[in-house]
Amino acid sequence: MTIEVEWARMTAPDLRAIAEKENALAILPVGSLEQHGPHLPVITDTASASAASIRAARLVADEVPVAVLPGLWLGMSEHHLPFGGTITVDYHAYEAMLRGIVRSLKALGFKRLLIVNGHGGNVDPLAVAVRELAVTYDMPIVATTPWFLAPQEIAAVFESDTAPKHACEGETSVMIAIAGDVVKIDKLDEAMQQAPQPVHTPEGFSRFYSFSERAPITGTWGDPRLASAEKGEKFLSIQAKALAEAIRADALWSQPDPVWQEARGLKTTAGKLG
Repeated sequence: MTIEVEWARMTAPDLRAIAEKENALAILPVGSLEQHGPHLPVITDTASASAASIRAARLVADEVPVAVLPGLWLGMSEHHLPFGGTITVDYHAYEAMLRGIVRSLKALGFKRLLIVNGHGGNVDPLAVAVRELAVTYDMPIVATTPWFLAPQEIAAVFESDTAPKHACEGETSVMIAIAGDVVKIDKLDEAMQQAPQPVHTPEGFSRFYSFSERAPITGTWGDPRLASAEKGEKFLSIQAKALAEAIRADALWSQPDPVWQEARGLKTTAGKLG
């Protein structure tokens, strides 16, 4: 019998039964609603994060009480606005959405949260939000972008894109594998033929760049023409395995140090200072 892991497919009693168990884990896929060139749907980042999350949860469901929330489709995507089809929020709204989810999970009895991200624009905001929310709500919260996990294994799957880009071979392969009916295969040549070289910037510096500066005509960065369902399945399997290993890694799930506790500065975790 297959164990159900998708939050949206369960009843409230089902979820209460999971939440009351020790180490109950909620998984939140996060992505965006943004342009992905002429060939991919705007839900790509959210769909890929959700697919990886569900597959990972199924790998551990017989040993971990787990539920995968519906993918959060609102992300920080202002850099994609020039191409149309993009809905975005700013950091304050993004953090507020995450805060509401964490508060709800805490109230429901879930003990920890894994956030699985499918959108590059969310990486930095998540890093800040997670460190704040974990301490505020005394809950282990871990965020990851699985496109960056197991880089050597992932690089071996693809021919043109050995690192995550945008509407590229990797993303196109995943979407062909999970939602091939909405991928416009006849637009793959168009996506590449119109794409100029991306703007290369000095490493070690941070500033805002619109995506129209990196792919000013099609919004595609990378080569989707070599994409296939087989590659997408392999990619998702690698991601799911890496996420399952993270779920089982005790070092990731220690309780946050209550650093804002009164008089916390008088002793470290090793004991009172001399």
